[in-house]
Amino acid sequence: MVSRAAAGSADGPAAVLAAVSTAVSAAVALAEEHGVRVREPVVLNDSFNLRVHLRPAPIVARIPTVTALGRPRPAEALERELAVASYLHASGAPVVPPSDLLPPGPHVRDGVTLSLWAYAEHDPGHVPTPDTAGRMLAELHAVLRAFPGELPLLGPVLQEPVRLLELLSGKIDPEALDRLRTAHAALAERLGAGLSTGQGGQAGGDVRTSGAEQAPPAQVVHGDAHPGNLLATPAGPLWNDFEECMSAPVGWDLACLSRTTRLDGRAAVRAYGADPDDPELRTFVAARGLQGTLWVLVRALRFPEHAAGARAALDAWLRDPSGATR
Repeated sequence: MVSRAAAGSADGPAAVLAAVSTAVSAAVALAEEHGVRVREPVVLNDSFNLRVHLRPAPIVARIPTVTALGRPRPAEALERELAVASYLHASGAPVVPPSDLLPPGPHVRDGVTLSLWAYAEHDPGHVPTPDTAGRMLAELHAVLRAFPGELPLLGPVLQEPVRLLELLSGKIDPEALDRLRTAHAALAERLGAGLSTGQGGQAGGDVRTSGAEQAPPAQVVHGDAHPGNLLATPAGPLWNDFEECMSAPVGWDLACLSRTTRLDGRAAVRAYGADPDDPELRTFVAARGLQGTLWVLVRALRFPEHAAGARAALDAWLRDPSGATR
């Protein structure tokens, strides 16, 4: 029996429910193979990913669903996320850690890709103050500078939108799709101009222009640093959801924070110690606006009930592709 705290329907509600049931069964079977008894799996959220609390164990299975549409190899994103979150947890940073009760993965069971995380009781309605969000992002970046691994340089920003645009072909107005494609190509060129991986692509190394002008240095960043991924738990605020972690200038995370509608993003950027009007942020803000629009449109392919919201997001982007307004 699967109880549902949140649910979606798409492709036909029956097809989505069947996919959810298969995913939940795979997570339960995997846990029980490792000696963890699951009596009541609860779907916590089914949006871009499926999250299942394997009750009574304090474990959450994270299963790519919509995100898998834009990532042909979703296990690779999960592997990067687990590596970064594990490093942060070991460093004492405030993050939701991978599960320590059984191997966190990533796993592939019965065709289902998933990772396993500690369950964090939290208040989903709580919104941090701009000061808290900005300060905690600065502290997170300080710890991430020493991450020893390698992550793709702007991978989710440069590469994933190409796949999302392919998925949207024939699904939205061709003229709008052409504008999205043209905008992504221009932004990718601006973001990639002069960037090099330096030390073999090492995430912590400086990334510079080939000429005299220096590009912002790249380091490991959260990738999706909005307040919804800063959970209010009894232990204090914890960062969550690092699936878009990558090597990038910190301006990317600042763009994510500045564009949020949950709080005063500009004030949060100032609390970080940056200028929200810094011209260097404009390209990141535009790229974040485009990225968010594409993901919302692709989510509507699986969840038709979100089609109106997706259309509104597209219309907003068509009116202002700079990302400055939402």
